[in-house]
Amino acid sequence: MKRAIPVWTAILIVLLFLTGCSAAAWNAPAAPVPTPAAGETLTVHFIDVGQADAALLVCGGQAMLIDGGNAADSSLVVSYLNGQGVEHLDYLVCTHAHEDHAGGLSGPLNACTVGAVWSPVGEYDSKAFADFLKYTRAQELEPVLPRPDETYLLGDAVVTVLGPRLDYDETNDTSIVLRVEFGETSFLFTGDMERAAEADLLEAGCDLSATVLKVGHHGSETSTSYPFLREVLPEYAVISVGTGNSYGHPSEEVLSRLSDAGAAVYRTDQLGSIVAVSDGQTVSFTFEKSESAEPVQGPQGQEAPGAVRYIGNVKSQVFHLETCANLPAERNQVEFSSREEAVAQGYRPCGGCHP
Repeated sequence: MKRAIPVWTAILIVLLFLTGCSAAAWNAPAAPVPTPAAGETLTVHFIDVGQADAALLVCGGQAMLIDGGNAADSSLVVSYLNGQGVEHLDYLVCTHAHEDHAGGLSGPLNACTVGAVWSPVGEYDSKAFADFLKYTRAQELEPVLPRPDETYLLGDAVVTVLGPRLDYDETNDTSIVLRVEFGETSFLFTGDMERAAEADLLEAGCDLSATVLKVGHHGSETSTSYPFLREVLPEYAVISVGTGNSYGHPSEEVLSRLSDAGAAVYRTDQLGSIVAVSDGQTVSFTFEKSESAEPVQGPQGQEAPGAVRYIGNVKSQVFHLETCANLPAERNQVEFSSREEAVAQGYRPCGGCHP
């Protein structure tokens, strides 16, 4: 397990703990962001778990899982991890206790070794959370809540815990909020945080700027306020949401706010699993279902990057996404322009990258 980077002196930590003052209020220096090693990347997989959330981050041979979808998604998430060759999770994060975030974490906890488990609470009255605790303790671990402003390393990426900064009665506002920096790029993960918690991050003077925003609460109107977006100013916004969900997510109000902010919006209900790769300078995207999705506009009206390539294995008759860890040797590869073309030629999808 990676230890927190010692950002503060011992005295400053005590003062922050006692007063609740932000790093900005103390004018304390931020932890330096390492220069990524040559050829190293940060890959973020926004896994399509329907009306739920799950994201896998991989950098420098280390992995972090943020949420796991519903309990019914548990085996899907395990299959996705297997497809990426992930057997150990350095960090497993339950952003908050609701089932659509905590429910699917039992499978990864059972299938992978885990270094540290984060959760904003240690108990919650639901079977999904009870199962999450059960499998956490089976690894002889207890869920912990890192303090705001603590930083951790994931390869050459720096993970900063921004929230929750206060105690909340609303479960969504208890969400663990993480900002992940890699070189000159950054990702912001907000769980289901709503406006009250957003306002507290703003009040604390947190650095919320991000290249990619994982939109809060599946695009609900109760999150992603204009004041919050003005600080984030994302180039890209990813919404994890289920097709035809009964909540009406994402709301037209949030889509309008994101449009006003100039962000390209990518949705799992339209694109399936979304993979973002940062080289420390720029972020590129590939999409599981891009050929069947409606056109997506990028910043300033540019076309969205990253058309999907499908790679077939001529021996096994299985086809993969180009990002799959199980690609065949080049001599055994055949490329298809679409999923439909691969299926029409008798190939079946890989269980890892096409869960």
